[in-house]
Amino acid sequence: MTCSPFLRLMKNNTTQVIDPPSTDEEDEEPLPQEFVLVEKTEPDGTIEQIIFSSGGDIDVYDLQALCDKVGWPRRPLSKLAAALKNSYIVASLHSIRKSPGSEGNEQKRLIGMARATSDHAFNATIWDVLVDPDYQGQGLGKALIEKLIRALLQRDIGNITLFADSQVVEFYRNLGFEADPEGIKGMFWYPNH
Repeated sequence: MTCSPFLRLMKNNTTQVIDPPSTDEEDEEPLPQEFVLVEKTEPDGTIEQIIFSSGGDIDVYDLQALCDKVGWPRRPLSKLAAALKNSYIVASLHSIRKSPGSEGNEQKRLIGMARATSDHAFNATIWDVLVDPDYQGQGLGKALIEKLIRALLQRDIGNITLFADSQVVEFYRNLGFEADPEGIKGMFWYPNH
């Protein structure tokens, strides 16, 4: 239950806005998460951790490099930065490699990302899901989407949509998404060129 602020008339005929303290834990936004999703040790002793984060900043140059690696068309960096800034949630996967004897000299690399926009009440749309081709086929894309969905559900967002290229529709079906449920059709407006 959300408490609304109310006005209180003071003795000197001034008004004061009072925000009642939140007593319901559900009103609070869940904190961003960061945890180790996968950890593996290579034969040379190098440890690689795949870190999931739902709140970290993503460097636009790293994102552009990842987009290049998956074969997406280039986007202006200022627009990439605006898209990240205006997203409701940005989830990422980073590879952190630690070689034996190289304390404090970690190699961190963006290997996956997905973001969601939302009306902050009912609806969210997932955008820009990508995983480095070197890491595809390991279940990381599935884990990324499942964690993003869980984060949206924790914020009481129950209507989650996405747009998918034809070659990945089955991937999303396996995660519970339906194409055109109940006959609903997406509609698009494009400016005339």
